[in-house]
Amino acid sequence: MPDLIRFGISMEKKLLDRLDREIVKRGFPNRSEAIRDLIRNQLIEVDWSREAEEVAGTITIIYNHHVRGLSDLLLEVQHKYHGLIVSVMHVHLEHEHCLEVMVIKGPAGEAKQLANRLIGVKGVKHGKLTITSTGKELN
Repeated sequence: MPDLIRFGISMEKKLLDRLDREIVKRGFPNRSEAIRDLIRNQLIEVDWSREAEEVAGTITIIYNHHVRGLSDLLLEVQHKYHGLIVSVMHVHLEHEHCLEVMVIKGPAGEAKQLANRLIGVKGVKHGKLTITSTGKELN
């Protein structure tokens, strides 16, 4: 186990009570783990703000595969970013609608660029970039 450092935090009772309710709701074993999780989330946001930082995440899109040429266009965009895409899962939700989830890893700037290109394609009904870390810098 890495060296642990204890430190104190001062906050208003109302804010602490709200934190404690959230800790119970989310199933954290204690305040320390909840605060560590909050700090990790903030650091991941910082990593994603640096264009060259290596990051990981997913891009999820929902689209109507009956739109003429849409599947080919989405595939063409994915091929342009083949070095960024680790894996793709394609699911048929119903007769017309498909869901694709792309696992991505690479520079944050390129990841955002790919997500924006895919989500902005005419015929994509919804899309979302979900960010995370490669885990290298998180302990």
